[in-house]
Amino acid sequence: MSLEQVEPLEIRLPSDIQLQGDLWKPSFSGHARDGNKLAVCLHPWSWLGGRKEDPVLMTLLHSMLSQDYHVICYNSRGVGGSTGWASFTGFSEAEDLKALVIWAMETISDVHSVVLVGYSYGSLIASLHPVLSSVKTSHIFLSYPLGPRAWLTLFRSSSYTAALNELIQHPESRILIIYGDSDEFTSQSKYRSWASSLQDGNVEIVEVKNASHFWHGGSGRELVGIVKKWLP
Repeated sequence: MSLEQVEPLEIRLPSDIQLQGDLWKPSFSGHARDGNKLAVCLHPWSWLGGRKEDPVLMTLLHSMLSQDYHVICYNSRGVGGSTGWASFTGFSEAEDLKALVIWAMETISDVHSVVLVGYSYGSLIASLHPVLSSVKTSHIFLSYPLGPRAWLTLFRSSSYTAALNELIQHPESRILIIYGDSDEFTSQSKYRSWASSLQDGNVEIVEVKNASHFWHGGSGRELVGIVKKWLP
C-alpha cells in the first residue's frame, strides 16, 4: 500500500478534544458514482497499549480500501497525539466517536454508507454508536471482550448490554460479530451462550476455529476473508 494513500489527521472536536488519526483513501480518483463509503476503526484498550496502528486493524485495511472505503484509524483520547484522558467507563470515548463520524461525513461529503469496526475494547465503544438516519450504518465487532467487559467499563456492563440490544433490534442495523473459539479473555462457552441470546436481531455471528483474541497466522487471513465478504 503506497504512502500516498494516507493523510495524517488532527481532528478538533466540539468538546475541544483533538484526535490524532490517519485517513486512508481508496484508489479511485474523483467522486464515487453512488456516493462515498466510510469505515472508522477503533483500537483495543489504551491502558494495554491499544493504538491506531494496531496490527489486527491494519490487516483489514486492504480489504476495505479494495471495496472503495475511505478508512479512518485514530488514537482515542489520551493515546499518542490525541489530547485528553482515557475514561474508565468508555462513555467519553463514545461521544468522541459520534463527533468524529460527523466530522468525517462533512469532510468526505456524500457518504452513503458508514461501517464502524471495533476490535476488542474498541468494539465496546463502537456498540454505543447508534444507527445514523438516512445513511446505511453497519457495525463490525471483533473479539468483543465479553469476559472482562465489567472491569473494562468500571462495572457498567448493563449499559453496554442495553446499547447492544437496542442496536441489534433497530430495523436498519447491520451487525457482524466475529470471535475466536480460543480467545484468551472470553471462553468459547460464554461466547456461545451470549451469541444464542442475540440471534433474534439484525446480526451475523461467526465463530472462527483455533482463533485467539489476537488473530495470528491463518486465523487472521480467515478474518480478512470474512470481513471482505460481509462488507456492504
